[in-house]
Amino acid sequence: MTPFVDVAFILLTFFIMATKFKPPEPLTITTPLSVSSQKLEEKDALLISFDSAGRVYLNVNLMKEEDKDLKRDFIQRVNNEANLGLTDADIQKFVGYSIIGSPLTELKAVMSRPVTDWDKIRQKGIPVDSSNNELARWMSAARQSFGTKQVDIMIKGDNNAKYPDFKGVIEALRANDIFKYKLITDPKGVPVGTELYQMRQSGGGSETES
Repeated sequence: MTPFVDVAFILLTFFIMATKFKPPEPLTITTPLSVSSQKLEEKDALLISFDSAGRVYLNVNLMKEEDKDLKRDFIQRVNNEANLGLTDADIQKFVGYSIIGSPLTELKAVMSRPVTDWDKIRQKGIPVDSSNNELARWMSAARQSFGTKQVDIMIKGDNNAKYPDFKGVIEALRANDIFKYKLITDPKGVPVGTELYQMRQSGGGSETES
């Protein structure tokens, strides 16, 4: 028995050391309820998130290793157009952790810090107001960098967010002729006892497509 116990502890130690845990999301969002039967697929996406305070974040979620060059081109375009002064080290950080939630004027200061600090900083969010919709600039760069790649646009908004915040996100997409996107919702609003409810209870996802 002793050798088997040793092997068990060795395997347990290996899995603990090798496991990569999902990093916490920078925003706390309670999505609206929905009764959609379509489950979101895990695929390449640009995720636009905004919380109840209206802070907007952009997550460039590309799945393949070779997509790093696309991420680098994307952030480099924004860097050049907005004259941000990002260094090669800053750009490399973004390639590894592609979540942004700051105005362009503050982006350099955020990206100069270690990536582990990015979620600790209470970033103000990407402006989406009518006088300064910086999300439109990000989406313009995305269209140019990812134009030949199939990338889904996903919107995840808090149930208590204000309408102007949602409108600002939509206007940023419209400014770039993007009229197709997916809304992430919570399927818990399915009526109890229905066929869809039974399907969800047997293993449906926590996010749906609208």
